[in-house]
Amino acid sequence: MAHTKPMQILSTAIIKMLCSAMSSALTNRLKPSHLRLIRAINDCGKLQLAADAVGMSQPAASRLLSDIETDAGGALFDRLPRGMVPTAAGAAFVRRARVILAEVDALDSEVEQLRTGLAGTVRVGAVTGPAVGALVPALTMMRQKAPEIQPTVEVAPSVTLIRGLEEGRFDFVLARLGSDNDTRSFHAYPGRTEEVSLVVRSAHPLAGQIVSLSDILPFEFVIQEPGSPIRTALENSFLEHRLPTPSKVTNSSSLLIALSYIAGTDAIAPQTREVAQLLTRTNSRLSIIGIKEDIIVSSFLVLHHRHHPLSPLAKNLLDEVLQRM
Repeated sequence: MAHTKPMQILSTAIIKMLCSAMSSALTNRLKPSHLRLIRAINDCGKLQLAADAVGMSQPAASRLLSDIETDAGGALFDRLPRGMVPTAAGAAFVRRARVILAEVDALDSEVEQLRTGLAGTVRVGAVTGPAVGALVPALTMMRQKAPEIQPTVEVAPSVTLIRGLEEGRFDFVLARLGSDNDTRSFHAYPGRTEEVSLVVRSAHPLAGQIVSLSDILPFEFVIQEPGSPIRTALENSFLEHRLPTPSKVTNSSSLLIALSYIAGTDAIAPQTREVAQLLTRTNSRLSIIGIKEDIIVSSFLVLHHRHHPLSPLAKNLLDEVLQRM
């Protein structure tokens, strides 16, 4: 792989740090190509084979070796009938060369992974439903292609996510814009609408049944605060069917609180369908009440800030998310 100019500068810096015991003239002139030639001569024992291994002609390799030995102040290899054998100085040179080249190659690989979006850090935020339905599957796929990535995921209400995006704390978010948000600040990609399911304990009187909205009115609800998307969708559905909205409500945006609450009561926890299916699939003590009427949550968007360029890794993850919209 050809090295870019920045890579050559970084490689040279590593060489200078690790070769501090060598002469100043030598460290100022050394390049990765010099070290690879010395390593190849040691491994191959013949200059022609070493030149072939590093991709240069024998005359060029001979001149390069002569320059290195001049700077080193003595021969690095004895020319014997059976081949080239390192001198004491040459053996020391080879040991150092292996260490330095290992660091240079590791740096080369790391920079290439960062450039192509296969390494590095990314911070994203999402409301609960899209986090389960789109973000987690996208991260799983990215992890298979790029095991070294370091993602951070925050699940929070849209208002918190949008504020974090404006402040530069997220690369992108899956959230809903509010009426007070300046949409000109964001690149937006369409998400999808979500349906609400009703999660209850498996011993609930209506667990597993398909009922009407009027049948669930007598029960207590543990749900997000007024104005939240799921709360608004649920209340609108009651109103559209000329029913009063639930009167027994515990307000909490915490999924942990909701699950703890319904575990010992007949309360109902409205969640997006994807979240409800995940919960009931992984916990036999939970069930879903089927509702004849649809309860639809407004569409979320995938957003990133116009003035905060995405890293290659963030772009790759964003593409994976958009494929799941």
